[in-house]
Amino acid sequence: GQSLQALSSFPPPLSHTGSLLLAVHFYSLPRAAPLIPSTALGVLLLILSSLLAYAGIRRSLRNASLFLSLCLTISAFWCGYGVVFILGGQGVLNDTGDFRSALVPGLVTFTLALLIIAVVGFLCREVILATIASAVSLASAHEVAMHYSTAFGSSAVACNYVIVCLVGCYFALGRILSFLTKEKIALPGTGLAKKKTHEQLQSTDGSMNHFAGTGLILNMLSASVFGCRLLGITGKLFIGQVPWLWAAGIYQIGICILSYRAMDVLMATFFGFTSILKFAGGYCLLYPIWQPEEPSFPTPFLVVFSILFAVLALFLTLKSPADGLYLLFYVAYCIALACCPKGFFEGGPQGVDVAIFVASALMTLIHLYNVKASAKIPTGKGAVKALLARSSFPKLREGADLHAPYLGYSKYADAEVLGYACSVLASFAITMTGDPQAPLATVVIPWVVVAGGILKLLGGSIAFARGKTLESSAFILYAVMWIIWGLTRYGGLYGTTRSFHAAVGIIAFMLFNGFIVFCTLFLNIAWFFYSLTFLLIAVGFLLDALHALPTGYDVAAGLLFGLVSFYCFLSALFNSIFEGSCIPMGRPIVHLSGVGGGTTKCLHLPARKASSVKRIADILKNGGTCGIPTDTVYVLVAACNRPDAVEKAHHSKHQAQDRPMSLWISSLKQLEPAKHLFSPLLWDFMESAWPSPISLVIPRGEWVEFLGMKDSAKYVGTPQSVAIRIPDCSVTTHLIDLVGPIVVTSANPTGEADTTHHNQVYAKLGDKVDAVLCDGPSPENIASTVVDCTKIDSGNIGFFRVGIIPKSQVKLVLILFVLP
Repeated sequence: GQSLQALSSFPPPLSHTGSLLLAVHFYSLPRAAPLIPSTALGVLLLILSSLLAYAGIRRSLRNASLFLSLCLTISAFWCGYGVVFILGGQGVLNDTGDFRSALVPGLVTFTLALLIIAVVGFLCREVILATIASAVSLASAHEVAMHYSTAFGSSAVACNYVIVCLVGCYFALGRILSFLTKEKIALPGTGLAKKKTHEQLQSTDGSMNHFAGTGLILNMLSASVFGCRLLGITGKLFIGQVPWLWAAGIYQIGICILSYRAMDVLMATFFGFTSILKFAGGYCLLYPIWQPEEPSFPTPFLVVFSILFAVLALFLTLKSPADGLYLLFYVAYCIALACCPKGFFEGGPQGVDVAIFVASALMTLIHLYNVKASAKIPTGKGAVKALLARSSFPKLREGADLHAPYLGYSKYADAEVLGYACSVLASFAITMTGDPQAPLATVVIPWVVVAGGILKLLGGSIAFARGKTLESSAFILYAVMWIIWGLTRYGGLYGTTRSFHAAVGIIAFMLFNGFIVFCTLFLNIAWFFYSLTFLLIAVGFLLDALHALPTGYDVAAGLLFGLVSFYCFLSALFNSIFEGSCIPMGRPIVHLSGVGGGTTKCLHLPARKASSVKRIADILKNGGTCGIPTDTVYVLVAACNRPDAVEKAHHSKHQAQDRPMSLWISSLKQLEPAKHLFSPLLWDFMESAWPSPISLVIPRGEWVEFLGMKDSAKYVGTPQSVAIRIPDCSVTTHLIDLVGPIVVTSANPTGEADTTHHNQVYAKLGDKVDAVLCDGPSPENIASTVVDCTKIDSGNIGFFRVGIIPKSQVKLVLILFVLP
């Protein structure tokens, strides 16, 4: 863990490692045999690109800056670059000019992209970052010139990479000196900001997405492949350019996830859409390997795709008119593809690609500059909001609670918009029936497998992180169904021998979906129809596997599911952007009573709000019991000075005698009045061990009375001893400060597994507690370590339970800090 954290602090050294490899490669290029074989160089670049991406993302979570854009841009560059070198080393790029046609589109893109980063870096006084970006940009530009003119030698490229190495070494030296001297010595330009500025903190409300710049650069990359062909810069479109397209697609899915972390639903959805186009473009270039003819597009799909882009552009215009206008280029692109069924190889869509390249470069400059600079380039932001404020139209939703989940806290925005959109795309893609003789001739595989499968899995995973168990289960189930069906049906794997096995699998999926349909009766009407119409799709899959599909059934089922999905897509968009439910999802068809019915018996309050903690404190003071998060797992608590509440907690769990309730305090100051009742050795040990996930079992004595336990004492501990702890959790200790010492037991019926999510607290004890403080998944899945300190005066400790803290660590605390 420490080595990975260290890695995230040194992105420039990672970049200079790769630059050193490339410098050696280009210096040795004139030789008959290269010093580093192309395949080995490609593999090393792939490894370094993954490490560099990790370093940039890890750093950005603590300090959003141009570092992220630089790291991800160079990482994407080396990823595609490395695969091209591997293809060259394996003899795939044999013809004259193949290597040049494969490399140039990527080199052109990253020359311009890194130049933009360098300009913004110099303007914002990040000199080291700007120097690295400009050196790699110049190296790429020289390499392009080298491929077109023999007058340019490879030494110029190598020199630029040497500059990157030197700057990286300087930065690494500065960081090492800073670490060794505890930041007393810092070389100029090597300091890393540790505190987020007020402007950077605003990103949590969805107003600023620090990851959008890199996503726009990836749009430049895919557009460059087809734009270079139209402009005559490259001679042809072929397999050598697939690495750039698929690297852009893979990285853009990553940018999509990171945009959800930045609480930017609209741009995350946009990057999800564009990644589909990149995978489809790569598939089209790969297809001629096994078939002489060009693959064709399902026109209904592209028309629907252009409508989705247009709707997204409209909503994005409400937030940022410049971004909304930029999306219109993709509306034009989808229309151009629909007009040319074999579009990626035609001039019309490639002309739009050139326009997308120019527009993406301009938007990259605007986004990167506006993230860092105090003076902003105007994008019309706030203009539409001001206009809406004067009208009776629904108001735009803004603020920290914009993407607050229904229960607890999630670090991701809601991905349901993308999930529904993928359902629309996949359902309209299957309305074009494939040729049984050449099932791969249509580009349905990328649409169905990537759109309906991979991106839907992403949406399901994020929905699960937000506590939406049913929705996430449905998304994941449907994603698996689309992937398996897409690969088997359009991969030509359907046949008489496999049809029976495929049918059995589809029936199993239908049974699972039947359960989901039943569950959606208790969710809302829209989800009920959404899951029910997918059942029609599954029936179509089954009939197709059995070769008994009626004419037109699959088209009708696809249209029905697509229309329901489109309604859900619009509803999710409206609810995300505007206050109120403009397009309702409907009420549950069947209403549950009790805990499942809402807040009638058990309050759920988000832990990240101070008002929620205060409300929980008031409930505990008035004799209530609550489930709360801790530094380990969820626990059930009651106030020490309320014997009625402690008795209630004891009975609600059917507490076993061998698992007595424990006592928690927020600070040793609460025990100061009774300090004379503890041995000096025990007091020192408590002082050294806490706050932590370590519970200490100490002898019961008069000190218990100082905590105001009164009649509660009989339920806590045993007649001889009591377990006591100070948790290492700010929410919990703040709650104890408000309430006083609390009595604690695990939030699960005795004998069952520990509770690691607030939803589990509802399921197990929802009708027996007054409220739950929700904080999503527990930070740990293991309970605290329970140490026997009843004989500590003799220098010995025992262990009742070894939890998250190992024995060796507890004994080390005793030896180093307590024992003489």
